Amino acid sequence: MATEQQPAVPPVAALLHVLEGFWTARAIYVAAKLGLADLVHESPKSAAELARLTGAHAGSLRRLLRALSGIGWFHEDAEERFGPTAVTQALRTGVPGSLRYFAMTELGEEHYPAWGDLLSGVKSGHLGFDHVFGMSLWEYWTRHPDQADVFNRAMSEVTAVLEPALLQAMDCSACTTIVDIGGGRGTLIASLLRTYPAARGIVLDLPHVIELGREFISAEGLIDRCTMLSGDFFQRVPEGGDVYILKWILHDWDDDRSVAILETCRRAMSPTSRLIVIEAAIPGRNEPSFHKFMDLNMFVMTGGRERSAEEYRALFKRAGFELTRTTSTPTEMAVLEAVPKSVAS
Repeated sequence: MATEQQPAVPPVAALLHVLEGFWTARAIYVAAKLGLADLVHESPKSAAELARLTGAHAGSLRRLLRALSGIGWFHEDAEERFGPTAVTQALRTGVPGSLRYFAMTELGEEHYPAWGDLLSGVKSGHLGFDHVFGMSLWEYWTRHPDQADVFNRAMSEVTAVLEPALLQAMDCSACTTIVDIGGGRGTLIASLLRTYPAARGIVLDLPHVIELGREFISAEGLIDRCTMLSGDFFQRVPEGGDVYILKWILHDWDDDRSVAILETCRRAMSPTSRLIVIEAAIPGRNEPSFHKFMDLNMFVMTGGRERSAEEYRALFKRAGFELTRTTSTPTEMAVLEAVPKSVAS
């Protein structure tokens, strides 16, 4: 008779690990928010010193740092000073590989109260964020530009981490005009313009985002090659592009709204234009995937969803596109290329 396979981790230990993960996430958020990694980078500091620098309570801050040192995020020396470890780099500001703002927006800020509504959302199907805040996430960010700035910086951080893999999977060598729809601060378009010096770029996004993007593109010395436009991609996108890029846009929306975005792009495209969609292609049943939980995040925050490659193919078909190429990357992200059906046929 077949025996039930014993789990690799005892059930109680597995559950306690999840509980510790919740506590860890909140502690990492506080460390990111206070900028502790920046403060200890040059030299270790006591909890009292860090409390003075951050306006925190020294005794409470020491307890936070002791807990994080126990799991390798900081290091406590014999003199009870706290310094960095290899992973602390991920919480520093503005350095390669940093995800400080991503930790802030995903582990705290507006995400935390919205995720507190997950049970209610699963029972009723409503969006947690809208239910908690009484407005959509997009409206909230329009009303709270400081929070929107944290989110946009977070997206720039993630783009910077994934960019090498994405750039290798994309070929824009024949392009004279690259249009990034919902391109945020312009992190990706800046890298593309540096990679392809003969190309010009256009970024379309909401007004408060474009304001930040114009500052970033100017600082990168690319403002003479990149036009920053404010607008609504449900209504109209710029014409004249050789390639239109949608990076982490469609996962924000349900199928009908995603098709509407794709149709807006198709109306602006010439017969020789290409569409590039950068999204995660979630794997099949029982396979572990970060983006299966990101799918829950989209359910809570925006009403969007993560999709499989076949589900994206179906979206393209509904919007009048033909999927022509799918390029996997070492990350979970995929580069999906499509052309208008009339061209494909």
